[in-house]
Amino acid sequence: MALNELHVVTGAFGYSGRYIAARLLAAGHRVRTLTNSPKRPNPFGDRVEALPFNFDRPDRLTASLDGASVLYNTYWVRFNYSDFRYTRAVENTRVLFNAARAAGVWRVVHVSITNPSENSPFEYFRGKAVLEQELRESGLSHAILRPALLFGGEGILINNVAWVLRHFPVFGVFGTGEYRVQPIHVSDFAELAVAQGAERTPQTINAIGPETFTYRELVEEIARAIGVRRPIISVPPRIGYAAAWLLGKALGDVVVTWDEIEGLLQGLLATGSSPVGRIKLSVWAREHSQVIGRQYANELRRRRDREIAYTSTGQ
Repeated sequence: MALNELHVVTGAFGYSGRYIAARLLAAGHRVRTLTNSPKRPNPFGDRVEALPFNFDRPDRLTASLDGASVLYNTYWVRFNYSDFRYTRAVENTRVLFNAARAAGVWRVVHVSITNPSENSPFEYFRGKAVLEQELRESGLSHAILRPALLFGGEGILINNVAWVLRHFPVFGVFGTGEYRVQPIHVSDFAELAVAQGAERTPQTINAIGPETFTYRELVEEIARAIGVRRPIISVPPRIGYAAAWLLGKALGDVVVTWDEIEGLLQGLLATGSSPVGRIKLSVWAREHSQVIGRQYANELRRRRDREIAYTSTGQ
């Protein structure tokens, strides 16, 4: 990969896109971001040019990608809500892929999810599978990265597990809690993404970290790291979902979706692949024990208030 190439990152003011952009800048590349949040504070100043997505104006979107060597696509939504939905995210990503091809982008690094399937009953996993197939059939050189769970930096899930542990006398896991998760640090994920931007052959990679936990073990690990002792109890998934729904109403957020619970129960956030990340969550949690879980990280507020900066919950 030559220096001073133009690389385009979707969502460089958000979470994983921010770490990808930072790594590209450190490597000496020019970086442009496509964003739905042009008024969100730019952590990179004038080093990263920000342009709107223009999904409704494919000609403008194509022009935004003109001259780019690589597109890193992190664009997606975590759940359906009144003003953002999976179906729209799939449609918009199709437009983005078509624009990349029209602009002559020679490599797309696309963020997916572990165990996607076009036959999945879960819209999140089904939509990701559809887009993977469309990218494979697009003729674009590509890498598909499948993270199970990202942590570090401005991450939400691990932080909010720690927040619940700090604020409630017990912690409930859905069912037995024996389903597996394989978290990867966002910096390791960004390193993988940039490395794949320099490749030319098609790749599909399960982007998992060096540790595998059951969900119960993950909660226990976080509790030890932050120095709290809480009973961790099994609750029927529907009751756990109802409790999370009530908590979400109190916090003005969506704490967890039913599809996310079902995905956990079915083991969709784990694979049999070898790890590609190096940073251990167990070590990271201890190193950031004074930070994680101190404040609740509100996903819905991030999505709807496009002028606030993402707040770090631990590097």
